[in-house]
Amino acid sequence: LEIQQQLKLSQQLVMTPQLQQAIKLLQLNRLELVDMVSQEMEENPALEEVFDNDENKLPDDKNEKKKDENSLQKDEINETVQGDIDWDNYINEYNSVGKVQYETESRESPKYESFISRKESLDDHLLWQLMMMKPTEEEEEIGSIIIGNINQDGYLDITTEEISSLCNSTEHLIESVICRMQKLDPVGVCARSLSECLLIQAKHLNIDDENVINIIKKHIKNLENTNIKAISKDLKISLKEVIKAINIIKEFEPKPGRLFNDDNPQYIIPDIYVHRIEGEYVISLNDDGMPKLRVNPYYKKAVSTGEKISPDTKDYLQDKMRSAAWLIKSIHQRQKTIYNVMQSILAFQKDFFNKGISYLKPMVLRDVAEDIGMHESTISRVTTNKYAFTPQGIFELKYFFNSPIRRVHGSDIASASVMDKIKKIIENENVKKPYSDIKISELLKNENVNIARRTVAKYREILKILPSSKRKQY
Repeated sequence: LEIQQQLKLSQQLVMTPQLQQAIKLLQLNRLELVDMVSQEMEENPALEEVFDNDENKLPDDKNEKKKDENSLQKDEINETVQGDIDWDNYINEYNSVGKVQYETESRESPKYESFISRKESLDDHLLWQLMMMKPTEEEEEIGSIIIGNINQDGYLDITTEEISSLCNSTEHLIESVICRMQKLDPVGVCARSLSECLLIQAKHLNIDDENVINIIKKHIKNLENTNIKAISKDLKISLKEVIKAINIIKEFEPKPGRLFNDDNPQYIIPDIYVHRIEGEYVISLNDDGMPKLRVNPYYKKAVSTGEKISPDTKDYLQDKMRSAAWLIKSIHQRQKTIYNVMQSILAFQKDFFNKGISYLKPMVLRDVAEDIGMHESTISRVTTNKYAFTPQGIFELKYFFNSPIRRVHGSDIASASVMDKIKKIIENENVKKPYSDIKISELLKNENVNIARRTVAKYREILKILPSSKRKQY
């Protein structure tokens, strides 16, 4: 055995920083891209935004001289005008009587935040009511711990023993504070279970119907499954009385903290538009808010003409200019790739755009990748978190890729089309006798779609539709 040195040539794919940036740009949505570009413009002096009124030219010396001459002429005219005015006569004539206030630039303007309305949280609402009760220091401490352990639905997520260990108070006093806080607004807050929440609301509304109280106390599970026969048999009352009591309970709020939910709605801004104009589909990218970029011409001229700048400064500028040029090129490549992907989707799913979801065809990433000559991973990045506005509505680009489901006769059908069929079947069912998953599977077989009961259950859960036992109404 001996140690030897050998030379060997090999090819290796290396992910350069520029390539990593281009890949990162592909998976950003429009809003994230705008934020990223804004950050780059702050960090890179060679990158600047182009405005519509920009002539893309550097200022010439002649133009600067003309501007200086014009400004001097204006100053001379202003001086002559000011000299002709009798300021003493003007001040004496318009002098105001009484107290005069002068606005100065040093005075602080009101902050923008003071004009913004903020939605009151459940914690703030309860804390305000707690302080209005004029509690003792110990009660205030207990109340603060209770408020801090209420979830977004308004339920108390801590036991009296845990509260006692935190504030060293007796469980009797803690229960007393909890009972007082359960009377606060919204009604039903600070409850520890659904039954307790509904009982608090029934007591607040002065509902003394024994059937309502007994159903809440003993038959929450049967109420959830609408098993009115079991309730009727146990309470020994008629079905009509059970239905009457259930209709009263339906008016209660099972989640009292819902009104103070601070989850703001997330509005979808499409990255691409597909419009139908004169029978033809036109694709347009959403560039609203996206700055038009260019490399700063001043730095470009300074580096190219060889002005007197230090080598370190020149290297720094060249590096920043290369970074800016690569970013601009990557953004253009990203936009072009998204356009090509949408164009390919439009060609594959022409029936969907014309007729609707029922005509969506099965399609995988490989189909589009082979059509536009790119890798599947690139198509996956392009279609992630990107939305398209179409004549059928706004859809994520991933929506158009569906696994195929075989038919007994005819071509395969997309899984999204099957889910749409299940949704329509359930919408048209008899609410007193809703279809079971087995029945839905049989109805789909009549439409030449052969899927198992468990597949129907899986698609129903994706659509967030309850099972037949919970959809039943009386």
